[in-house]
Amino acid sequence: MAQPKTPGRVVAQNRRARHDYFIDENVEAGIVLVGTEVKALREGRGNLQDAYAGEMQGELYLFNAHIPEYGPAQRFNHELKRPRKLLVRKRERDKLLGKVKREGMTLIPLSIYFNARGFAKVDIGLARGKKAHDKRETIKARDWQREKARVMRDRG
Repeated sequence: MAQPKTPGRVVAQNRRARHDYFIDENVEAGIVLVGTEVKALREGRGNLQDAYAGEMQGELYLFNAHIPEYGPAQRFNHELKRPRKLLVRKRERDKLLGKVKREGMTLIPLSIYFNARGFAKVDIGLARGKKAHDKRETIKARDWQREKARVMRDRG
């Protein structure tokens, strides 16, 4: 029986992504990191605020993900916002890049976490941008659900 995919300890989340985009598909990808990046992530530091995934030299890379320096490493530290290679199967990579090119979608990292085996993983969302009226509609629906739950809790 297959184990359900549940992320382990979440290190960094892009909370703004679900506000700005419709997420159509989620993909779990490995990420190539150097030692000091892993240690900084294990401390719970990392930022996906303006990060995105895209193609570089025929491979899938993560751009603009900020992983701060690891203090004890001093001069042997890594670059803070370097492009980091994402590890996905070739067929999956080609499918994602095809959708990005054809349909005008984008790849947004939703979170970085460590799985049960201790490997760093990135949850990538295949996303379409939201317009201003879509954002207002989402906020309105969320507020209505919250108000409905409050009324039901008070009555019964």
